[in-house]
Amino acid sequence: MDLKELAKSRNAKNVFCNRLGIQIRDIAPGRAVVVKTVGPEDVNPLGIPHGGVYFSMADTACGTAMATHGYAAVTMDANYHFLKSAAVGDTLTAESFEVRSGRTIGVYDVRITNQDGTLLGTGTFTFYRLDQKLTV
Repeated sequence: MDLKELAKSRNAKNVFCNRLGIQIRDIAPGRAVVVKTVGPEDVNPLGIPHGGVYFSMADTACGTAMATHGYAAVTMDANYHFLKSAAVGDTLTAESFEVRSGRTIGVYDVRITNQDGTLLGTGTFTFYRLDQKLTV
C-alpha cells in the first residue's frame, strides 16, 4: 500500500477531521503524525481547547497508524491523559507509535505537543482490525 496515497485519501475523506482542521502530516508503517492549529471555535467555556480536540487528534493519529497495515479498524479502547492546556493559535502535533500489532488487535501510544515541544498529553489506544481491506 502506498502510504502517501493513504494519507492523502484519509485527509480528503475524513469529514469530521476536516471540520476540526486535523490533517495527517506524516505517515510510516505503524506510525502517524497529525497536526491542527487551535482556533477560537475549539475552546470550551474556560477559554481553553475542549478535551475533545486533543482526544480526536490522538484517535486520528493512532487510527491512521493502524491503517498503515492496509485494513479498516475501529477503536476498542482509549485512554488519554490531559497534562497541560494549549491556547488559541497554538499548533498541536499528535504523534502515534505502534506498541503491538497482532492479527486482529493493534495497540498504539500517542503524544501531543505544541509548537514549542511542550508535552500536552499522552494516551494509549487499542483498535480492532476489521476484515475489510482499505483502498485508496
